Amino acid sequence: MHDIMTSPPPPDFEIRIRPNQSWLRIDLRGLWEFRDLLVLLVRRDFVARYQQTALGPAWAILQPLVMTLVFTVVFSKFAGISTNGLPPILFYLCGLLAWNYHAQTFQLSAGTFTTNAELFGKVYFPRLVVPFAIVLSNLIAFAIEAAIFALFWCYYKFFTPAGAQFGTDARVFLAPLLLVQIAAVSAGSGLIVASCTAKYRDLRHALPLIVQVWLYLTPVIYPLAKVPARWQWALAFNPLALPVEAMRWSLLGRGEIHSAQYLCSLGMTALLFFGGVMIFQRTERTFIDTV
Repeated sequence: MHDIMTSPPPPDFEIRIRPNQSWLRIDLRGLWEFRDLLVLLVRRDFVARYQQTALGPAWAILQPLVMTLVFTVVFSKFAGISTNGLPPILFYLCGLLAWNYHAQTFQLSAGTFTTNAELFGKVYFPRLVVPFAIVLSNLIAFAIEAAIFALFWCYYKFFTPAGAQFGTDARVFLAPLLLVQIAAVSAGSGLIVASCTAKYRDLRHALPLIVQVWLYLTPVIYPLAKVPARWQWALAFNPLALPVEAMRWSLLGRGEIHSAQYLCSLGMTALLFFGGVMIFQRTERTFIDTV
């Protein structure tokens, strides 16, 4: 055994270490091999978000409550926008449950290259680990917001007359699938923006505007049924519109879902996600050279 281990390799023996030559293939094996790094990045992203803040993770509770209060006063009380027969607080909380997860994942994924440029220049690991860690770390904040929503749901359902206006059944089990679709939309679109930002840094300044416009194009502050019929076709170009409405349909039992529109939404989601991953993998091969 000692002779075998110390004997020299044959003359034609060689080991080649080279990056993935095809940006059209997702290196799932590499992602699995770096799963420990993924866990560390998930913890880093969540801790860094609330580090050196007075309230810490309590911001994950305060933010949706304040936004819900503002939406209730401004859009429901002052503007008189319909909440589809639902209690306004539940209506907006449910919409924000999906929207906040999307907005946080989208914005953080969009900064993948610019935020981690120093790290990418020092050590190799599959770059997709970073945006995937963002998707997973935001699930912690989502779980906190979901717990808040559940408390309000129970209060309105069992302790107020409004409880007769909404409900749910086995459709609630579709909520995790809707969350997967929202995560795919957020990560895919974020990776596209990240790839563009690697070359055109001006896009970072347009990111808040993109998020704000996207919010008003998504049925977060209004029900999908209130969109005029002549504009319903435009919803197919917003892959987030149907999942947000479907989240209310699954958790509150109220919503308007059309199968044809949802198929278009699924198609746009697949296009955004796989297109974003492919563009991201192509950009990562030359990103360090342009920093």
